[in-house]
Amino acid sequence: MTTGLKKTKKAPRRISLIVEEVFSGLGLDDAREQYRALHLWREIVGETIAAETIVERLTDGQLFIRVKNSVWRMELNFRKKELASKINSFLGKEAVREIVFR
Repeated sequence: MTTGLKKTKKAPRRISLIVEEVFSGLGLDDAREQYRALHLWREIVGETIAAETIVERLTDGQLFIRVKNSVWRMELNFRKKELASKINSFLGKEAVREIVFR
């Protein structure tokens, strides 16, 4: 028994592309970029700095990072522009305009 519907086979697609389409379709592009920026922190700064910091949030281009002690906070303040540039490079767009260490 045929229903008159013709099955078409589609080539497999990467799940990451499907997720991007869903986020975009729901208007959640900014949320996706924020999530990516927050999770790239450890990869960008390495284990040593990541162990001394806690990523809090990314709001309107400002990435807020809690630093466990003042010595690390001072060191990271000197490297703000470099770190923001690395994050934006990983993301492929300027999502982080400023990093605020607290």
